Amino acid sequence: MDPNGRKRKKGNPVHGWVVLDKAVGIGSTPMVGKVRWLFQAQKAGHAGTLDPLASGILPIALGEATKTVPFMMDAAKSYIFEITWGESRTTQDAEGDVTATSAVRPTEADIRAALPEFTGEIEQVPPKFSAIKIDGKRAYDLARAGEKVEIKSRPVRVDRFELVETTKETARFEVDCGKGTYIRSLARDLAASLGACGYVTLLRRTRVGPFTLAQSITLDELEQMCDVARVSDGLHPVSTALDDIPVLAVTETDANHLKHGRSIVAPQTFTDIDLILAEWNDTPIALLSPRDGTLVPKRVFNIT
Repeated sequence: MDPNGRKRKKGNPVHGWVVLDKAVGIGSTPMVGKVRWLFQAQKAGHAGTLDPLASGILPIALGEATKTVPFMMDAAKSYIFEITWGESRTTQDAEGDVTATSAVRPTEADIRAALPEFTGEIEQVPPKFSAIKIDGKRAYDLARAGEKVEIKSRPVRVDRFELVETTKETARFEVDCGKGTYIRSLARDLAASLGACGYVTLLRRTRVGPFTLAQSITLDELEQMCDVARVSDGLHPVSTALDDIPVLAVTETDANHLKHGRSIVAPQTFTDIDLILAEWNDTPIALLSPRDGTLVPKRVFNIT
């Protein structure tokens, strides 16, 4: 118990983001568990699941950074992926069973001509083997149980869809896209539009919001840092996930008000902004929303 009679949380009060470069062959949830254990952190979560067969950027939030996970979930993302022609599979990747075959091998010219159809605001049906919930159950659980899975199409945004390399059997692409875009569905629909069969044989996420591969770290590298007691070197500040949000430097008095859930007077220049990050001494205090000339705390950070 703490001095106020509250039960102490297990673990250390570690706050920040780990930009993990996830390897192929392991799921997102086990990676979160491993990172939390390395830091002995009280809380952990991740922003955007990566399939076990996918690699790349998996942002993992520790401590108070978990309060900023929704901003990373909504962030734009970038991928490199490869389609292998000739087969369609249940999961749209190498893990699934073959459902159809085709001798069609799209030409580079045909592929380039088809890409504009999949750029901009498009309608997309997520894969049946996905984490989307249907009547409270994950689609992939229903599909693996042999149950019929019907998922409605939904609008997604693809900002850039470029062909970067082709062979007779494969095509490699780079994609910048918005929240909720499934690359496996993009590959499935592109193959169908070309009259071909194809499935994803390489998928690598290269960016999530402000996080890129240049900032990332592998689990092995993080473990090596832990061995020499420098694991904190792999931690990015909580506010990194909020780079696009205007920052208001507040006084110590206002910071104390906000920490206790009380509103503060809004400076004139911050009355027309939807969301504001309040900081005191470069430490995140709260996310604020304007209301009737005041700034109301929406999320308060407990960082000392």
